[in-house]
Amino acid sequence: MQEKKDVLILFGGVSSEHDISRLSTESVLNHINRDKYNIFTIGITKDGRWLLTDAAPEQIADGTWENVPGNRRASISPDRAIHGMVVEEMDGSFMDKHIDVIIPVMHGQNAEDGTLQGLLQLSGIAFVGSGTTSSAASMDKAITKAMVKQDGRVAQARCYVSNRNKFEADRAAEMRRINDFFEDSFPLFVKPANAGSSVGISKVKSADTLEKALEIAFEIDSKVLIEETIVGREIEVAVLGNEDASASSIGEIFAANEFYDYNAKYENAASRTEIVRDLPEALEEKIKEAALAVYNIMGCRGLARIDFFLEDGGRVVLNELNTLPGFTQISMYPQLWQDSGIPYDELIDRLIELALEEKPYM
Repeated sequence: MQEKKDVLILFGGVSSEHDISRLSTESVLNHINRDKYNIFTIGITKDGRWLLTDAAPEQIADGTWENVPGNRRASISPDRAIHGMVVEEMDGSFMDKHIDVIIPVMHGQNAEDGTLQGLLQLSGIAFVGSGTTSSAASMDKAITKAMVKQDGRVAQARCYVSNRNKFEADRAAEMRRINDFFEDSFPLFVKPANAGSSVGISKVKSADTLEKALEIAFEIDSKVLIEETIVGREIEVAVLGNEDASASSIGEIFAANEFYDYNAKYENAASRTEIVRDLPEALEEKIKEAALAVYNIMGCRGLARIDFFLEDGGRVVLNELNTLPGFTQISMYPQLWQDSGIPYDELIDRLIELALEEKPYM
């Protein structure tokens, strides 16, 4: 019998998407094959404390995990001789624990933006997902746009990039520059450059609401994108693999709100996602090719979800990509692979295999 791998699942984090991470982790823990893996879980609280916990999946989901008796301070060591975590015992001593692979079930800042990946690469431990550079570049929407534009294969919305210092130095001048760039055309979307789950995004329908939208976005990040509105179907593709990656079935989002904001994604039950069945085969292939192109341009590994708009004329326009997409029971990434013939538990197996194959930290 093959020896079990020691798998560490990281969740939570100092991130605006902390709560979504906990829901994703509940699903992963409920589906991972415990006959194959010894499972350890470290939760990172919103204020940055790292705790090794034996909390049940439902306790992680509802946030009560932080009060579970037996929680112990723990951290991943950058010392490659340890190749794992350091755990504080009840008597105050410290124990080293070897780990074979890490699954960061985390989203957003300090989780998906290369910050965590830098630590994981230093540790020498295999981990699921893209490396430091790819994660950082993919999280930053402005950098993603620049790299995809340079490649030239995938269409994008027109975009103006602003920064907090320029905005605060002369708000009126910056708003004039934005209006001139878009020739006073509305609606526009205002987005923090480094955030996920549509946190801080506003749809601006007129010039008199632009300033407030910028204020909201700058509360999340010091760099903000202002984009033209693209009218089309909101579609998503899941990508799985390292250099030789594959694209899944295509999904479509039907948002309950005016656009797919945080409430529509996670709180409004009227939102729904469906597998797309009505597209011609040639158009499906075009969308999948665009997804794989973006994945490779950005140097992604393991997994990513690529989001597009599909215009009536068949133009495929990149929206964004997520290198650590949601893994809740209703998240599109596992749903798309389920439809493509890979059940949730097998998907976790495959991600672990890809992490062990790639070793991007070497």
